[in-house]
Amino acid sequence: MPEAIAIPESEIEITAVRAQGAGGQNVNKVSNAVHLRFDIRASSLPERVKERLVASRDQRITREGVLVIKAQQHRSLERNRDEALARLNELVASAAHVPKLRRPTRPTGSSRKRRLEGKARRGEIKRLRGRVRD
Repeated sequence: MPEAIAIPESEIEITAVRAQGAGGQNVNKVSNAVHLRFDIRASSLPERVKERLVASRDQRITREGVLVIKAQQHRSLERNRDEALARLNELVASAAHVPKLRRPTRPTGSSRKRRLEGKARRGEIKRLRGRVRD
């Protein structure tokens, strides 16, 4: 298993914003949602991880290669901050994972033969369902 990639705090920009949705009187006064911005191209990540991240069709990545994560699930700023960082780490970890190359295989001769025999059998059953002719 590949080692976890650590992202320096200096490369992450976190700003507190007002959360959307219900929250009573508190929602208009307290900024407890978090906007996390992470510039992928200017980061210290390995080049192949950067390429995979930018190439991924994630809607949170802008054309300039900046990843924007908004966390507003929790009522406290700290928990939203932790959630945003966890999402960032999860995204980077998934980009760091190299998918195993698939080796194309071919069906065996006997499996081809079984398949064709099954098709012939089904065809015969369906043919026998038809109208009886003299």
